[in-house]
Amino acid sequence: MPGVHSSFYFFDESSLSVVAGGASALDRTKLHIHNLEDAESFLKSYGYQLSNHEQSERLWYFHRRALVLMTEKLKLDVNEIPDEIKNKEQLQDIRKLFIYASQNQNQKLQKWSCAFLRCMHVFVHSETDLFSFFSQEIQKQILTPFEQSIVHEEKLYLKSYQKEHHPAVELFGFQTKPFKTSASTVIKLLAKPDALAMKVFDKIGVRFITKTIFDSFQVIRFLVDENLISFPQIMPDQSSNNMYPVDEFLAVCQKLVGKHGHEKKLSSEKMDRLLMQKLKSNKSAFLGLFRKDNPFSSEDFKYIKFISRKLIQIDSGGPGKTFSFFYPFEVQIMTETAFKKIQSGESEHSAYKERQMQAAIKRLFPN
Repeated sequence: MPGVHSSFYFFDESSLSVVAGGASALDRTKLHIHNLEDAESFLKSYGYQLSNHEQSERLWYFHRRALVLMTEKLKLDVNEIPDEIKNKEQLQDIRKLFIYASQNQNQKLQKWSCAFLRCMHVFVHSETDLFSFFSQEIQKQILTPFEQSIVHEEKLYLKSYQKEHHPAVELFGFQTKPFKTSASTVIKLLAKPDALAMKVFDKIGVRFITKTIFDSFQVIRFLVDENLISFPQIMPDQSSNNMYPVDEFLAVCQKLVGKHGHEKKLSSEKMDRLLMQKLKSNKSAFLGLFRKDNPFSSEDFKYIKFISRKLIQIDSGGPGKTFSFFYPFEVQIMTETAFKKIQSGESEHSAYKERQMQAAIKRLFPN
């Protein structure tokens, strides 16, 4: 009876741990690709045909982006990177990166090849999404309704149109969130092992800065009443509220409703004092506060944040040719006090970015 060949029992640890073990491909320390044909087949299954000039050039573009990210953003020493990896003229064939990442002879070559492939992988996913192709329409359809709801007169406020019995809400400030550059997105994805490009929901967003906590909740009521957000479209696992617990807020408001449903009008400042008294009388109410975990940011950052989705309509030409998809956007609501803490905490923000960059470097070089 013929013996069983040893390869019968060989399983590629890298692929198996990702497919069936729940690991991330970014955290694998080695590939098992040892010739150009296997590398080309790997790239084909990944989504790129090297025989297609446009797709081949796209891979070289991501190679350049990886080099710039590591040397200019992460401040790694360019002289440490082997020339046969960083120079296109010496590398010549992008497939060689996969072979270098799979060999044992030259550990430096293997280490840097893996680092480049990790960077390129994240760039591919961060720059090959709907936002990359429809950024102008997405920004216009999401941001314009918010911008049109802001009234700039002697003061800044939200003007209610549909619910006339609700007073206009005065704001300390309103901001559209700066769009994340792909480099900052890539650093964020590298820094957080559980992050995926398709889960970066804050490429676009708005920030409302209010005078008081009570006004912050009025902003939420405004957004729902004016149909600027659709609350069924909110993604619950992405929400944070470490400003004030909802149940306690509703309890305070309910007490102020008269027997005939007429509300007793108090200033926002007086409402805040009542809200604070409520918290002091019930220490367990703090359990109603929650915040999405972020190991890089300060716990002093008090706000209400949620991710909603907007159905984007793209006219692709001709009748009945509308292309539509949901796209996420972030809404932040915070008080003037919290905002001023952010403004005065530039050193903390710099420390946040530094921690994030160090985590990204560690991810690039897991050994």
